[in-house]
Amino acid sequence: MTVRLKTREGRGVLLATVLGSGVAFLDTTVVNVALPTLGRELHAGMAGLQWTVDAYLLTLSALLLVGGSLGDAFGRRRMFVIGLVWFAFASAACALAPSVGVLVAARAVQGAGAALLVPGSLAVLRESFAEEDQGHAIGAWSGLSGVTTALGPIVGGWLITAWSWRVVFFLNLPLAAAAVWVALRCVPESRVLRRRSIDVLGAVAATISLGALLYALIEAPARGNHALIAGVGGAALLAAFLTIEARRQEPMLPLGLFRSRQFSGANAVTVAVYFALGGATFLLVLQLQRVLEYSPLASGAALTPITVLMLVLSPLAGKLASRIGYRLPMTVGPVVAGTGVALLAPIGRGSAYATALLPGIIVLGIGLASTVAPLTTAILAGAEEQHAGVAAGVNTAIARLAGLLAVALLPLVANISGTDAASLAGGFPRAMWISAGVCIGGGLVAFTTLRR
Repeated sequence: MTVRLKTREGRGVLLATVLGSGVAFLDTTVVNVALPTLGRELHAGMAGLQWTVDAYLLTLSALLLVGGSLGDAFGRRRMFVIGLVWFAFASAACALAPSVGVLVAARAVQGAGAALLVPGSLAVLRESFAEEDQGHAIGAWSGLSGVTTALGPIVGGWLITAWSWRVVFFLNLPLAAAAVWVALRCVPESRVLRRRSIDVLGAVAATISLGALLYALIEAPARGNHALIAGVGGAALLAAFLTIEARRQEPMLPLGLFRSRQFSGANAVTVAVYFALGGATFLLVLQLQRVLEYSPLASGAALTPITVLMLVLSPLAGKLASRIGYRLPMTVGPVVAGTGVALLAPIGRGSAYATALLPGIIVLGIGLASTVAPLTTAILAGAEEQHAGVAAGVNTAIARLAGLLAVALLPLVANISGTDAASLAGGFPRAMWISAGVCIGGGLVAFTTLRR
């Protein structure tokens, strides 16, 4: 059964999906702003903060494609609602965490809930609306979800300053409850006629291998030999995962997609851009609060121009790419974004926001806005039409993995061993230059691999 967008049921479907995906997107931006405060209260060092971010991204990215398959098999609305309830309970556990170890475990559980929620929201939109309304509905979902992302740092910073970092996680509960109530009233159930097999073995291998590799990167300074063993084991498991996917009839990750140079090139650009974005925002918030002594509210507000620019300029970039092709904007965009990250490298104690931070933030936002919409088009153009949904899901998972890798790797290679001002001030410029170089490299990859 399908509904029309301008009916009460159609507006209800849109509201449910915006609220549902909104809590997952909001959580990513808000937690970054909360990191210095929760690290201080829970006595967490750099490794603890890295795990707080990466535990969520680990289970989200590893299980994202499985979440989509579960919705196809057992019902999109059912899995969407289960994901919301799961996410809400995990958010409550995060809010009540007495130690950083408990918080990290709860964040991993939260990411698994988001893996049901994020693909479910788009699947619900696609299957609930009549064909002529789908484009309008997805556009409205993108815009409204973007608003929640833009408000996240400011609202989170205000909540942390006025009350506690724990309120940031409690905020998810009423939002998830409202989404469940609307979904049960307005969203029609849908599923595919032929139930797909669920790639449980592939999901387990992906999660354990990524977890072991993360452990090796994050814990290398403190646990040298143990980290080395974990790294070797993780690499072996990753090879096993690729073997499993190559042999399955219905794999979680269809490796055949990567035979397309276009698809592989666009995903390589995704890794470069989201590595730079994930690493830069993770360390920039710590630099602002620990070295420049910004409040959580001020540090959240400082990053808002990036999201506002993406909201305003991304639709224009998408229209431009439809006229001139996506190769040029995806070549120029990462170079501009990388330049913005490089402009942030010199900031330190005493840097003025208007002259030292804002130019880099604006240039980064313009570069990202120029890249993101054409990137989606390039990904879909690199896959056959019947694989469009899987291709988009793979790209979303790769974007999350790139951010996860940046948070784990950058502090290690930039020699940032702690969250104190001295350690951050010494390694922050190096980390920004590395991120900038990777991002600019993404533009070069786009130029050499993407079709005109």
